[in-house]
Amino acid sequence: MGIGKLLAQNKKARHEYFIEETFETGIVLTGTEVKSMRLGKVSINEAYADVKDAEVWIVQMHVSPYEMGNRFNVDPVRRRKLLLHKREIKKLIGYTTQKGYTLVPLKVYLNEGGLVKVELAVAKGKKLYDKRGDSAKADAKRDIERALRDRSRGE
Repeated sequence: MGIGKLLAQNKKARHEYFIEETFETGIVLTGTEVKSMRLGKVSINEAYADVKDAEVWIVQMHVSPYEMGNRFNVDPVRRRKLLLHKREIKKLIGYTTQKGYTLVPLKVYLNEGGLVKVELAVAKGKKLYDKRGDSAKADAKRDIERALRDRSRGE
């Protein structure tokens, strides 16, 4: 299935980390959390995933309380379980035991079936000089595209 509606995106993740591999995961939510997410009241900027007792949990994902939820609302930053196959969890455990690897959520979205999904990435942190290199490449690419565009216009 493909991506339906994008609910939240961690734009800084690709700048801060080298992305090794991505996984599409389900997430265990309450009804009021789903309603709040459908309104776009979710943030994954501070979030990360953790493997505990052969289960994967997302930590620090903020889902604002649903306005009509009253007593059914839960803690906005509680730990939420991610749903993966056993072999995928074993693969993630293998990655996270290596030094420098972490699990970072890239996107939260509704798939075409209406289910909330999280795109989880195995990532390795970038050093400052790596970030400088990436921004230099982006600047060069922009300059080349600008020059080609100006040249095609005849300027």
